[in-house]
Amino acid sequence: MLFRKNNKVTIRLENAELKGELIIPLKAQSVVIFAHGSGSNYLSTRNQIVAKNLHQKNIGTLLINLLTEKEDLQYRNRFDIELLTKRLIRIVDWVEDEENGKSLSIGLYGSSTGAAAAIRAAAQLPMIGAVVSRGGRPDLAVDKLEEVESPVLLIVGGLDYDVLKMNELAYQKLKCEKRIEILQGATHLFEEHGMIHKVAQLTSAWFENYLQPVIA
Repeated sequence: MLFRKNNKVTIRLENAELKGELIIPLKAQSVVIFAHGSGSNYLSTRNQIVAKNLHQKNIGTLLINLLTEKEDLQYRNRFDIELLTKRLIRIVDWVEDEENGKSLSIGLYGSSTGAAAAIRAAAQLPMIGAVVSRGGRPDLAVDKLEEVESPVLLIVGGLDYDVLKMNELAYQKLKCEKRIEILQGATHLFEEHGMIHKVAQLTSAWFENYLQPVIA
């Protein structure tokens, strides 16, 4: 597969330098920004599997840490949804400012607390084409759920009981195009055989369907 961008990146904000990896296939017309959950990072094997599946569909990815290594050591930062959302919005701005960024439609993929940030960001950014939450905490964005207009897919493990209940309640509050996929036999991290690959397939299908080319 040919890529027009395939490199490690550093996004410099006022008080942080965020590390990540930007991969844009040559024929890509869209890019998905990954908002990692608490305790995860852009090198996560699970996220890499999902990203590679997107590349095969000619969808670009930006896997980025929303916290610095030092910030991530403080547990409370992982649940500072306001901070994570502000960072994610700034990252969307960075993508749009990149060469050819304006020509790419943008989707958001969030896991755990990163999903709450993705949903809150989508509520504020009308250009977001679609959102996928994997084992996410949409309940931490409960005050913004009804404002989201982007199509939202919630993927939850059937054995992830508490998070499943949170997602079912959030699903009822969403007013946008939406779907909830419950993967029976899967726990929170989808570590069971084949489960993360099912997540990858559902994710790529959702973004393929909803991330439409930008009309100049």
